[in-house]
Amino acid sequence: MIAEIGHFSLILAFVLAIIQGTLPLIGAGRRDKGRDDFGWTGLARPAAIGQFLFISMAFLSLTISFITSDFSLSVVVANSNSALPLLYKVSAVWGNHEGSMLLWVFILSLFGLCVVVFGKNLPLGLRARVLS
Repeated sequence: MIAEIGHFSLILAFVLAIIQGTLPLIGAGRRDKGRDDFGWTGLARPAAIGQFLFISMAFLSLTISFITSDFSLSVVVANSNSALPLLYKVSAVWGNHEGSMLLWVFILSLFGLCVVVFGKNLPLGLRARVLS
């Protein structure tokens, strides 16, 4: 069940990434001068927050799958062992190609969240372009 939650959250993060990468950029190109909550440029903030939450949930579910030795996942079968100590199981999460890509995307979404939280003094168009 944990693996399905992680997979579904990755699908939702992908849909939000498509929205975040296109609509705020189009709104900034059209010079959408709406308030921060309205218009296409205003979609960048909630999309970045949602993307961070869903990618965090996917990374957490992959970590739980490695910790509990959920061998229904092929990545856990290929890169883990039930006799490994806990520290090695946690580090095996990003020790493979799939996990390191997920960690990289998690870090990128963390930086997007930092732009949302700390970039309130940026102009709306610039913030929409940065988050796109």
